[in-house]
Amino acid sequence: MSVLSTGIKAAIVALALGGALAAAAQEPVLNLYSARHYQTDEALYAGFTKATGIKINRVDADDAGILARLRSEGASSPADVVLLVDAARLWRAETEGLFQPVDSKLLESRLPAKLRGKDQGAGSQWFGFSTRARVIVFNKANVQREDADTYQELADPKNKGKVCTRSGSHPYNLSLFGSIYEHIGAAATETWLKGVVANMSRSPKGGDTDQIRAVASGECGIAVTNSYYVARLMRSSKPEDKAVVEKIGVIFPNQDGWGTHVNIAGGALAKHAPHPEAGIKFLEYLASDSAQAHFANGNNEYPAVPSVKVANPALDALGSFKSELIPLSVVGLNSVRVQQLLDRAGYK
Repeated sequence: MSVLSTGIKAAIVALALGGALAAAAQEPVLNLYSARHYQTDEALYAGFTKATGIKINRVDADDAGILARLRSEGASSPADVVLLVDAARLWRAETEGLFQPVDSKLLESRLPAKLRGKDQGAGSQWFGFSTRARVIVFNKANVQREDADTYQELADPKNKGKVCTRSGSHPYNLSLFGSIYEHIGAAATETWLKGVVANMSRSPKGGDTDQIRAVASGECGIAVTNSYYVARLMRSSKPEDKAVVEKIGVIFPNQDGWGTHVNIAGGALAKHAPHPEAGIKFLEYLASDSAQAHFANGNNEYPAVPSVKVANPALDALGSFKSELIPLSVVGLNSVRVQQLLDRAGYK
């Protein structure tokens, strides 16, 4: 009798274990490859799981690392959704066949066409969910605002020895240069790049925050940076950050012309997504009012959905601005052409 009881108990345990494993195997999941390295995004992901019950498994890397991983994994890639922080990289991944089109009326209705990939009839392959302006910062003690209120003036001889930038080949700069290429053409862009190089106070290095600090310290007089880096310093309680903000001015360039260049952080459904339904749900969630407000209030980005209101004191202080109207898919294409011009201009 005791042997039988032991056998029954074992069978019950096995059934229970099998049921638990089956339930775990069927637990809804989303595999996310993300180039967004912002701690504030944890709340964004938690909000999606709470709303849908879908667990997020995340792999973090930079844009280049994520695309390299997708290429190497091929059809066996577990990625469902890919988040990148630059339009040129999103465009490049699309041209390499790493994404698939998403036919979503919700995304089409909430996100402006200029912030989406080109729709070839089956839906766009990538979507911009937040934007950041490429602004100019200047040292208020030794540079006049009117001497740096356009991108063109970065190459003007009057600013010789004053310009600092990060690497010209960084995606943020490549997208800006791709935008300028569209406005003034190849020959003029090459001439402009050579002028920027001639005006540099030191060789390109560091990130955008480093450029802002260099302007504040007087190492250089003018630099370009994404707007959210400025807003982050403005919201900081650290004395050293407050000191930096007091010494710099911020310009939205080309307000009397074509407008300020705007880049995006965006997402796409991976080509071989094993959970495409969950992937589309996540992309649509990123266009929701709550997620859009998070981009603005949590990470100092501008929401992509025009109707979403911003409650961020730093963005309010920076004020409104006119942005350029070039589709970001065009900027992506031009950034490839610009790379050759950088080499000829000696822009490192």
